Amino acid sequence: MCQWESAYKKWKDYEGLDEHLQQELDTMQHQPVTLEDAFYKDLAFGTGGMRGVLGPGTNRMNIYTVRKAVNGLAHYLKNHCVNVNDRGVAVSYDSRHMSKELAVETAKVLGAHGVKSYVFDTLHPTPLLSFAVRYLGAAAGVMITASHNPPVYNGFKVYNEDGGQMTPDEATSITEEIQKTEDELTVPYLEQEELEAQGLLTWGGQEADNAYLEQLESITKLNRDEQEQEKDLQIVFTPLHGTAHNLVRRGLEQLHFHRVDVVEEQAVPDPEFSTVESPNPEEHQAFAMAMELGKQTNADILIGTDPDADRLGAAVKNDAGDYTVLTGNQLGALLLDYILRHTDSKLLPTARMIKTIVTSELGRRIADSYGVQTLNTLTGFKYIGEKIRQFDATGETFIFGYEESYGYLISDFVRDKDAVQTAVFVCEVAYYWKKQGKTLYDALQWLYDEHGYYAEDMITLKLTGKEGAEKIAGIMRATRTETFAHIGGLDVLAVEDYWTGERTAADSTQPEAIGLPQENVVKFLLEDDCWVCLRPSGTEPKLKCYVGVRGDSEAKSRKHLSALKNAMEHFLNQVQS
Repeated sequence: MCQWESAYKKWKDYEGLDEHLQQELDTMQHQPVTLEDAFYKDLAFGTGGMRGVLGPGTNRMNIYTVRKAVNGLAHYLKNHCVNVNDRGVAVSYDSRHMSKELAVETAKVLGAHGVKSYVFDTLHPTPLLSFAVRYLGAAAGVMITASHNPPVYNGFKVYNEDGGQMTPDEATSITEEIQKTEDELTVPYLEQEELEAQGLLTWGGQEADNAYLEQLESITKLNRDEQEQEKDLQIVFTPLHGTAHNLVRRGLEQLHFHRVDVVEEQAVPDPEFSTVESPNPEEHQAFAMAMELGKQTNADILIGTDPDADRLGAAVKNDAGDYTVLTGNQLGALLLDYILRHTDSKLLPTARMIKTIVTSELGRRIADSYGVQTLNTLTGFKYIGEKIRQFDATGETFIFGYEESYGYLISDFVRDKDAVQTAVFVCEVAYYWKKQGKTLYDALQWLYDEHGYYAEDMITLKLTGKEGAEKIAGIMRATRTETFAHIGGLDVLAVEDYWTGERTAADSTQPEAIGLPQENVVKFLLEDDCWVCLRPSGTEPKLKCYVGVRGDSEAKSRKHLSALKNAMEHFLNQVQS
């Protein structure tokens, strides 16, 4: 009997197995491929916590895999944090299947360790959890969410006492503790009634909401008189069946953005996300209903948040009067420019803009034009949050952080990407440009005229299951062993391998240190300020190939982009055949 079969038999024979999971196992018993995928490994815990398909199995999200993770987290906190029992852990959840149940399971296991839990009494955005950790002085935070993944997924995301996602070192230590739990089916826990009776479970949320909104009001760049005026901006907002509706509306009201129409069909939390193919504002189809409403109301801007409200997309009218969805890179550039043009010049020398290695270089160009230093991090907002924490010691000032995948942070009272902050702030930016007689699309064209025409795209390979993981590993091996002198007709100037931590120039055999943590990423730096980067996703069964270009004109930029995409698609097809 192989390992996965032994794990399956242990679950199937366990007398106390959850009834619903037992029923699902019964339906799977004649599906060996599905069973193997559910049991061939433990669901991986990384810097983003765990994320996976809901269902029975060690490689699935369910009450037992969550209990095992919480058990490891509790041991980690007791070994690394002070006064853990009283400080407790803040716990929140989104609109997905099983989210509230898994939040309560988290509290049950923490309670068995004598650790208090502060659990939100209604579903809440992820950034509110990040804020609540700091506001409550908690030892850690847990958010039950799978962000914008399909409905069959859920996840378990852990935050440190600074309100940021766990760093690689912290995640490694937690993983070591998790692995010490040999049997996920027998993790000790207390029932909810017992937790409440002993004061180990406190329900809340309103106080944290009010404190968050007070901080949110302070990030505006408008003067006091203008803050109090009703804004001439027509807005359409969709929370895409998630958690953002209440706080985004209240945040907009605070700055007197009253002309807000909500896509009512998508304002209702729905774990099936029934009106969209994907609840991801990166996908243009997610804006279909918002665009229809925008046409009816002649909206100036459409904004949409993903289910856990840490990502935001926006659509604005182009020269033809049609709505176009801005990319994450484009919206980030507009936000950054607005922030810097409204920042006291005396603060700029110590100001730092933070972006990821796969985010457009347009942001760096804009920051340079204001004399602001740009810092690169690996992909993932956890690294941006970690940099912000370091600024407490270095005297540097956080000015803005973003990543191409629609994640932004304007103010560091939250230490993760925050779509609620961004929703309110981008409306302020649109209002500013409307007073100048311009749309955000016009403002973007002005940025291109000033700094060059930047464009980005991505090739995504979805490779599921054990076989898919092996294919992704093979592609990354081939990427490292292949010698690329040119890609898409452009010279390769240097190769950055983040696994070895070295950058090697084409005209040198002596590598130099990159100075960032180890990660399975390879990036090719090309002539004309272009680049290509390959990276397996840390949260989905996907391989992502990012392409970034710059040209003196849109035509030249698009030509580079097409050539690079074609070259990489050819390479990826070749190594899979």
